[in-house]
Amino acid sequence: MTTSCSPGPVGFVSGGFWSGTRRPLEQATGLPPAAYTDDGFFALERDRLFGRAWVAVASSAEVAEPGRVLVRTVGDTSVLIARGRDGVLRGFINSCRHRGTELASEDCTVSRMIRCPYHRWGYGLDGSLVAAPLFDEVPRPDFDPEELSLLPVRVEAWGLNVYACLDESTPPLAEWLGDLPERMAGYRFEGWYVHEKRTFDVAANWKLITENFQEYYHLAWVHPELAKASRVRDHYRYQGPGLYCGQTTTPASGDDRDDWLVMPPADGLDSSDSVSGRFVAVFPNLTLAVLPSHAFVMRLEPLSAGTTREHCTFLFPPTTDADAVADVFESTRRFWIEINNEDIDICERAQRGLALGAAPPGPLSPRFEEPLHRFQNMVADCMTADSLADGLTIPTGDGPADGARYGCGPNPALPAIDARRWSAR
Repeated sequence: MTTSCSPGPVGFVSGGFWSGTRRPLEQATGLPPAAYTDDGFFALERDRLFGRAWVAVASSAEVAEPGRVLVRTVGDTSVLIARGRDGVLRGFINSCRHRGTELASEDCTVSRMIRCPYHRWGYGLDGSLVAAPLFDEVPRPDFDPEELSLLPVRVEAWGLNVYACLDESTPPLAEWLGDLPERMAGYRFEGWYVHEKRTFDVAANWKLITENFQEYYHLAWVHPELAKASRVRDHYRYQGPGLYCGQTTTPASGDDRDDWLVMPPADGLDSSDSVSGRFVAVFPNLTLAVLPSHAFVMRLEPLSAGTTREHCTFLFPPTTDADAVADVFESTRRFWIEINNEDIDICERAQRGLALGAAPPGPLSPRFEEPLHRFQNMVADCMTADSLADGLTIPTGDGPADGARYGCGPNPALPAIDARRWSAR
């Protein structure tokens, strides 16, 4: 739906459209309705945001084995993610260098090479052209296989997921993530494995879904059962420098609902990680819900201005035997699906209200919605910057006084990284 008051592509990249977002939190408003409903905004967003950001494209476990090839869309571009026989992860544009044919239409495993289905040109898992059948029947003096490798795409893995970036000028993934890898290093994600995957199509803009995840203002009313395991009074801040938004529940309660705590925890967790639930939205399209015993990860795939596909994955630490915990995991799985269904319903209602009512954006709650302000300014940077090399602001982290400032008080089991950082001040 294109709203009648749409400012159009030029307006979407101008400062005026983002004026409410750019104000200090205490004066800021949410994004204009067009950011969620306008087809022109969505098209521009695919180019300026998803076409330049580090986008989550898969679980690391999905492409762990040599020869595995994944097909993903980043912005408007089809991309191949491949694990070579040398163990190296690489990305390529999904287009043959002969006449541009799509090389793969779905995830697959190949033995030696990626073959074009049209004229059978073949490419090694490192992207090099290794076969051009019958092309030497009438030799061309200008034909150089080394100049016809697949076009590369930047791909990197961190923790549970693989990320891709189409823009060479975008800062490296390590800078994008900031302190997040160090902050979550205690979970030792490298050994975690996928237990179950689910997919949901949601009639809502992708930003509404991640914004819903980022705040707990709605918790008591939308999720009355979740509020027993993740109580509002037990929510604290979990944000350092980096392009992510975070919160933590400490402790993850088992008083009234113990669905999150029925499985055995991962080995080696410290005194903070072992009692907490970490909830992190990695900009732009990934949400991580990490508990001591499992993780529920959601990758958002925008399909249109008003529709999003959720790719949801349950992961277990390497010490957990899936067969041994099958019965107790059922309550955990059912709990997560119930929560997600409640979130889907409220996000779809929010989408309908924005599309059919288009009320101007209201004020953000400093107590509960600071992460949204952080996130929405990331969106504004991507939409307005000429280049993400110098037009992207990496948000600073929280300080020891921010708990009181935002009304949540001091964390009783402060994450180790914050304890070290704040004690040094």
